[in-house]
Amino acid sequence: MTEQENHEAYWRENIKLVFLCLAIWFIVSFGFGVLLVEQLNAIRMGGFKLGFWFAQQGSIYTFLALIFFYVHQMNKLDKKYNVND
Repeated sequence: MTEQENHEAYWRENIKLVFLCLAIWFIVSFGFGVLLVEQLNAIRMGGFKLGFWFAQQGSIYTFLALIFFYVHQMNKLDKKYNVND
């Protein structure tokens, strides 16, 4: 694999990872917090309706978890493609 092909493959995988993280965050924040709020409000979590919880807290916790997931995956990707710091 040439250096150019290696670089393109690295960025292709990076972009897929970014879109995956954005899709998960969108589903949790907009899907659960806005679109499915009525169905989720039938379930209670810690005394609060689940739809309300996703709108207020769940999307934030998901975003923080996605940051750590992204860092972990990028470290693996850097090692795979031998990218130096």
